[in-house]
Amino acid sequence: MTRLGWDTDPPQLVLDATDAGALDENLAALPNRPAVFLLWPGEGAPHLARTGQLRRRLLRLLGPRASRLANLRGVVTRVECWWTGSLLEAWLLRYRLARHCYPETYRQLIKLRFPPYVKITLDNAFPRTQITSQLARGPGLWFGPFQSRATAERFEAQTLDLFQLRRCQEDLTPSPDHPGCIYGEMGRCLRPCQQVVGPDEYRHEAERVAHFFQSGGRSLLEPTAAARDRFSAELDFEQAARQHRLLERIQAVLALRDELATDTDRLHGVAVTASHQEGAVDLRLVWQGVWQPVCRFPVADAGGQNLSLDRRLRELLQDFPVRATSVRERQEHLALLARWFYSSWRDGDWIPFPSLDAVPYRKLVRAISRAAARRTP
Repeated sequence: MTRLGWDTDPPQLVLDATDAGALDENLAALPNRPAVFLLWPGEGAPHLARTGQLRRRLLRLLGPRASRLANLRGVVTRVECWWTGSLLEAWLLRYRLARHCYPETYRQLIKLRFPPYVKITLDNAFPRTQITSQLARGPGLWFGPFQSRATAERFEAQTLDLFQLRRCQEDLTPSPDHPGCIYGEMGRCLRPCQQVVGPDEYRHEAERVAHFFQSGGRSLLEPTAAARDRFSAELDFEQAARQHRLLERIQAVLALRDELATDTDRLHGVAVTASHQEGAVDLRLVWQGVWQPVCRFPVADAGGQNLSLDRRLRELLQDFPVRATSVRERQEHLALLARWFYSSWRDGDWIPFPSLDAVPYRKLVRAISRAAARRTP
């Protein structure tokens, strides 16, 4: 098993483009396989690109019969190439190289779009929810990432129908003379603006909403199901039916979540993809929404110890070094994960888990088998 760094992977191939004759020979000998490459000119920033056929692409740019519209022959002095075994690997590699080569404009270059989240503003005296695409330090809970703002808004609105949290966006100054809003009149808000409840009672309701997000809905599902069963056993069928309808509402709200949406502090999983290295697959652990260094995992046991795939995976993840990042980088990593997961070109399996002690190893073994079968030759 090989654990590779996040920022320091050297190129697998470097070509000197200053000698035209040697360059033509090297280009003709290149394999036609997926890669990410940098073309370095004599002066200025390099050109970063991804291709599924490296030899064909470089011949179009640097060969003796290069396209007139994209002819870089004589301008480029060095070519650096990294082999890729999956579109996810190419996407992450482009991000890392762009971040290094274009520190001011890399987000625009790779068109990195931040996904939306449902945030609970716990630093407010009267917490509320809001839709945002920005993470920040300080108290607060971010639930996501969602595929689009529309799905995030729909989930937020339906979730608030289960609670009595305020929906106004103003900084409240509670007063008995406050005009209130329609949600207070409908009994869907505790009306802290009119001092119907105090800060402590209102914060308790906000904590219930936060617990609902953190538990994936179990904080409401389990008590409601237990209450329904208890009323049914007591032959109080009217109350049992009421609890059953509430249970159906909760389940309908949870069904509105996008697949990846969860409390970002609890967003853990493994992306399993094919590897450019023969006989191996790539395992990319995500911890709290942050991509960890890739592990190149050999499908066959090369150590001669006859260990099962399950056993080797357990040993690998038992003491996996978790890497921390800044809030800005974590936000970018979550955007990278959301773009890959929600895309039509996702070419691997995503195996979520609540903690390293609860990894679904059977699912992981099956995902590794699928990745090994679709490895790019």
